[in-house]
Amino acid sequence: MSSSEIARLAGVSVRTLRHYHRVGVLPEPRRRANGYREYTVHDLILLLRIRRLTDLGLSLDEIPPLLASPDRAGSVLDQLDGELAAQIERLTARREAIARLRAAGASPDTPPELAALVAITSAQPGVTPAAAQQDRELMTLVHHTLDEDGRRALTEFATALVHPDLLPAATSLANRFGALDAETPQAEVDQLFADYQRTFGHLEDSRFASSEASRLGALFADYQNPGFNDTQRAFVARFTHGPADTA
Repeated sequence: MSSSEIARLAGVSVRTLRHYHRVGVLPEPRRRANGYREYTVHDLILLLRIRRLTDLGLSLDEIPPLLASPDRAGSVLDQLDGELAAQIERLTARREAIARLRAAGASPDTPPELAALVAITSAQPGVTPAAAQQDRELMTLVHHTLDEDGRRALTEFATALVHPDLLPAATSLANRFGALDAETPQAEVDQLFADYQRTFGHLEDSRFASSEASRLGALFADYQNPGFNDTQRAFVARFTHGPADTA
């Protein structure tokens, strides 16, 4: 058989056939007087075995030892099965994430655990596109920076926020915060602070503490400085660093 004939019978390209020779997984056959390779049915069988093993997921480096020692088949199959199980788990998680994003109508770059919160808060009356974008960006920043426990707590927090009993109040607070400026009376700022604590106090969780807490604080400050006015920055600092006395 010629190179093109054996390649056609095995269902591979001539280029693949030559690559197998080059890396040593398929021995070179004898050559005819004219210099062309001459393949036998035994070469075809070996090529079919190689193709079958690559279809199962083995690398070309792993194939020669297995062909030489068939008794290793059990351990090799166990390894392949474990790798496939891990891939299936990762792919399943990706599909679940896509489903959550699709169900919420959220942007693909939104953390899936927060997709419902982002979608619902963005659709609330009075929430401007700029405010919605800011929410998405801040949630992405916080979600990425928190450790695993912190992300779990953040997810629980987000789930609680979208509850019908809490969402209207949360939206109202966000709108009131957005209206803060230098002309806002201090009594109004204090009342907003008290209302924030009253609304969200029961959701506070020490698991939000992260090994990257200081870094998160610095990143948050960098983000908010261009977008918030002085009154809003002072409010965030007051809320972030713990309760303050309110009138």
